[in-house]
Amino acid sequence: MCSPGRAPPGPAPAGDLPPEWETDDERMAFLFSAFKQSREVNSTEWDSKMAFWVGLVLARGRRRGVVRTCLRELQHSFERRGSLPLGLGTVLRELLRRGKLQRESDFMASVDSSWISWGVGVFILKPLKWTLSSVLGDSKIPEEEEVLIYVELLQEKAEEVYRLYQSSSLSSHPVVALSELRSLCAGVCPDERTFYLLLLQLQKEKRVTILEQNGEKIVKFARGLHAKVSPMNDVDIGVYQLMQSEQLLSQKVESLSQEAEKCKEDARSACRAGKKQLALRCLKSKRRTERRIEELHSKLDAVQGILDRIYASQTDQMVFNAYQAGMGALKLSMRDVTVEKAENLVDQIQELCDTQDEVAQTLAGVGINGLAEMDTEELEKELDSLLQDSTKEPVDLPPVPQKVLNPPVSDAELEAELEKLSVSDGDLAQKTPSASSEPKTALELHL
Repeated sequence: MCSPGRAPPGPAPAGDLPPEWETDDERMAFLFSAFKQSREVNSTEWDSKMAFWVGLVLARGRRRGVVRTCLRELQHSFERRGSLPLGLGTVLRELLRRGKLQRESDFMASVDSSWISWGVGVFILKPLKWTLSSVLGDSKIPEEEEVLIYVELLQEKAEEVYRLYQSSSLSSHPVVALSELRSLCAGVCPDERTFYLLLLQLQKEKRVTILEQNGEKIVKFARGLHAKVSPMNDVDIGVYQLMQSEQLLSQKVESLSQEAEKCKEDARSACRAGKKQLALRCLKSKRRTERRIEELHSKLDAVQGILDRIYASQTDQMVFNAYQAGMGALKLSMRDVTVEKAENLVDQIQELCDTQDEVAQTLAGVGINGLAEMDTEELEKELDSLLQDSTKEPVDLPPVPQKVLNPPVSDAELEAELEKLSVSDGDLAQKTPSASSEPKTALELHL
């Protein structure tokens, strides 16, 4: 019997089943029956039954979160009152045709990498005839035992593994030990086989590459969510070995620190007990341990310095590549642009602007029906009259007097006044200008 997941085959929980599962025996009898050999016999019933089981099979895989299944496991999961669904084989073949499911053997063959070089120890759990059947194309395995993969669920879980690594401390360098990655993904992968399937999916997507180095498998991740991984090179392997050395040195320093602390406590206890020689030996051991710690610290600093330089060189290389790409893009964008062309273009734009201004002025001076000038003159006259009216301010005049200021003069009085004027004409030349001004003033008052 196949064992795609950790949980043994058994009836599905009641919450995973549709309502009619326990209430509609007639409907369930129809759904548990085998499919007709030809869909053309009754396409409506055939499609209805297929839609029911397709949704149920896919929903079960997503709820359980297990990427692998097989026909026999599904049959036992959907057992109802001692009956097994007879049409599940047809349903799985339809899901294979739609690409919702994929045979595990076909999936491994689709990964264009020599997975046997690093994964054969994991997949040896399957019988040899399984490997031969996938190679020779001759299915020796009963249909109910063949392992199938939920394609979409496998892709989603592979993406989850990738994002989990990117958000962890392991992502400080793209190369990580397979054992460390397995511990990180323990919550995502229920078993080791699923873990390797997810790595195969990531390798199929060109997001990881795996190499075995000195009996240990190491994984290199692509940098960035949409980047493609580059092949493992000597720099990656060297950095990984430096990181392992740094980790080992740090562990050794921690261990020696605890040992030095223990020697110090032993010396204190021996001194209290009066064992002076034992206390001295403990102190000497403590001094030797501390010197060893100092040596390891210096080596650890050297390793960390080398790693820092490597990371800095990688950053410099990224910046250099970015500058190089930017320079190439700038050259392409400025390929047809020269100073002469730019000056010519500016001159043409200025000329067009001048032409546009002239056209606008010409259009603004054109009258309609030849009446523009006459209308303008009339408007100017009307404007002047309005301005004159607006400058006139009201004058406050005194009230009209009620009595007559100058009473009427009789003819006799006028003749007497005239004689006075005639007599005084001879004396006008002898009088000063100031004196001559008084009669005039008087005359003006009387007139």
